[in-house]
Amino acid sequence: MSALTFAYPLPFFYTRDLAATDRFYRELLGLPLARDQGDCHIYRVGEQGLIGFCQRESAPAQPVGVILTLIADDVDGWYARLSAQGVAFERPPRHNPRYGIYHCFLRDPNGYLIEIQRFDDPL
Repeated sequence: MSALTFAYPLPFFYTRDLAATDRFYRELLGLPLARDQGDCHIYRVGEQGLIGFCQRESAPAQPVGVILTLIADDVDGWYARLSAQGVAFERPPRHNPRYGIYHCFLRDPNGYLIEIQRFDDPL
């Protein structure tokens, strides 16, 4: 019997404002829209990563306990690009020796915490 495997993850998050979410992820972060399902949008992240957002009135006003981490080689470049576009960061780039990472934090229009991160020793 062959082993069962998964192709890739596709996490979905709720939003109260799909239009603002779409502007943020497509225009500011430059993620291509992989699929428009009407009240749900799926964005491509890298070669095989995907993330989805669905318009729901029950979306939390201030989500907690979730961090969307985007892995990038140039954390400082993303910080400069997004700062120049008016994005406020909760924490500027810094090294975290405990986890062997270099990272910064910001929030999307829904309040989800986003971490842009580079591993000292790539996976």
